[in-house]
Amino acid sequence: YKGYEFIIDEKYVAHIGDKATGIRILTSIEPKGWTQGPVTATITIKSNNGISKVEPDEGSKNGNEYIITKENIEATAKEAADVWAQGGLVAFPTETVYGLGGNGLNKEASKKIYAAKGRPSDNPLILHIADMEQFYPLIKTDNAKIIARAEALADVFWPGPLTMILPKADNIPYETTGGLDTVAIRMPSHLVARALLQECKMPIAAPSANLSGRPSPTSASHVIEDMNGRIEMIIDGGDVGIGVESTIIDLTGEVPMLLRPGFVTPEMLQQVLGTVETDAAVYRQVGKDVHPKAPGMKYRHYAPKASMVLVEGAQDKVITYINEEAKKKREQGLRIGIMATDESKELYKADVVISVGSRISMDSVAHNLFRDFDEENVDFIYSESFDTSGCGFAVMNRLLKAAGHQVVKL
Repeated sequence: YKGYEFIIDEKYVAHIGDKATGIRILTSIEPKGWTQGPVTATITIKSNNGISKVEPDEGSKNGNEYIITKENIEATAKEAADVWAQGGLVAFPTETVYGLGGNGLNKEASKKIYAAKGRPSDNPLILHIADMEQFYPLIKTDNAKIIARAEALADVFWPGPLTMILPKADNIPYETTGGLDTVAIRMPSHLVARALLQECKMPIAAPSANLSGRPSPTSASHVIEDMNGRIEMIIDGGDVGIGVESTIIDLTGEVPMLLRPGFVTPEMLQQVLGTVETDAAVYRQVGKDVHPKAPGMKYRHYAPKASMVLVEGAQDKVITYINEEAKKKREQGLRIGIMATDESKELYKADVVISVGSRISMDSVAHNLFRDFDEENVDFIYSESFDTSGCGFAVMNRLLKAAGHQVVKL
């Protein structure tokens, strides 16, 4: 299956890189004909009531949905490329979360991204590229060891949810890198994202398409909630496949350093690089005087509107503690939300109890963090903790950031 785009039952699933050493498919749907070989189907996206600006081909309309064909993918890409060429911003789907993109070589476009998100200007942006031909002009290539590590990772994980930190080339403005001499780069695998990047032929600076600090946008409706009226164009590509931002690894030091966990796990990185260390910011709050080298390191991120506390310990103790504390706060007139799992949801008593999925599948938990609580207008949230193996490491990192590192250990 290497080199194929997997599109199953009208849902984009994944792109398998030509040099992938393994395949991991995330899908909540039951594929048909899987054993017979690569499965293809049409892709359906919502036209967003005209927000995407691209009309479907005649005869392909179905309510407010339409079928993506090669022709209207190209039409969407051309329009997005035109917006980017003029210094505008476009929100678009990737396999991780929705991105808010602008021309990464245009300092004014980068300033617009920070302004639209309300993002601190020392928080670096990630450049998104279509291929390795775009990669080399963005970095300094005088360190053979760094380049060899980057190429080894790219062979295995690109296109895909991995971001690399490298010494930046002089053509990248400091407004894009948050004032740093390093640059964050990744090559997304999402079908629509790749079409856009191939058409525009420029590196696109794209943080997540949400207001700074808010939960990650995993659907176009989330983007509309935060960004409608702030940017020129929103492309609706349906729900994303992963739901947490890319893994970030810094290759500029003597030992590769994990700065943000994601779908590509430390174990997977170690298989390629050998020793990989983890930055302390993954586990604890960073001081105000620290200049973050990557997104998500310094500021409260991925957070719902309500205050939140993460509770760790044996499950029976966690359930008892959360129920007792929720009762106290409800008696004070507060509306309480609890983030539970399929296994524990029925054991809690609160105004809103939401399961983010099953502990058996941490991938589903990663995809369902936080947004539902905003819709329920809760005042305070208690959340269970999760095992940190595999994708659970990324989930716990996001929970800690969302809670502002407020943790109760039982």
